[in-house]
Amino acid sequence: MANLRTLKKEIDYCLEEVVFDCDMAICFQPSKEKEIFALMQEAVALRNDLFSKAMNPAEPHNASLVRKHYAALRREIVEGFEGLFAKLSKINEGK
Repeated sequence: MANLRTLKKEIDYCLEEVVFDCDMAICFQPSKEKEIFALMQEAVALRNDLFSKAMNPAEPHNASLVRKHYAALRREIVEGFEGLFAKLSKINEGK
């Protein structure tokens, strides 16, 4: 991990991508606005949770555990936002 600031920017970037895709989905399918808006709220909750984890490693004085914490956090970022994109795709495919 380069630094905490970069990690937080990556989390925000992923959130922006999800929100943008949700906005586009609402434009094309206004009948599913409530479902998509709920997904946007879930994305914001995920972002807040990830920020909380990024700012509070379990053992801040043990470098080995800190590296493991941030490696696990990066995996959680990828899995979490991929899951949100999958949910959005599922909402969009249903007619």
